[in-house]
Amino acid sequence: MRRGTMTLLPLLLAGATGCGTAGATQEAVSPTTVRVLVRDINIRAEGVDCAGTGPYLHFHNRAPFRVLDPDGTALASGRLPAGTAVAAFTEDLGVERVPTYCEFAVPVRVPQRASYRLEVDGRTALDLTPDSSEGPALVAVVPS
Repeated sequence: MRRGTMTLLPLLLAGATGCGTAGATQEAVSPTTVRVLVRDINIRAEGVDCAGTGPYLHFHNRAPFRVLDPDGTALASGRLPAGTAVAAFTEDLGVERVPTYCEFAVPVRVPQRASYRLEVDGRTALDLTPDSSEGPALVAVVPS
């Protein structure tokens, strides 16, 4: 019995590694960061972990997300990390807690497409805009 298992093991492993049809090519993917700025204007200390508030409660640590192509095909998926509070205004207000936005940033690998959309927690997908000011990124601002 053990001998039969050892004979089948290489075949099982070959199937698990995704043997494809001859000539099949994989589409090239590029690393990028999906960045979402939730403009909820909540009072927080800059740099602390945050989640969306009010109508944006679905933006939170572990919320499921999908990056979609124009046809609605999922190109990447996962769970959001904790957001980070960023100041809503550039002026120094002289206080520890200031009006902030909650920013989420998650690295993904996606193939080249004409456009992308972001779906969070099954909600209506948001348009993502390419932005290379801080490295390759796809950005959404909520509300837009």
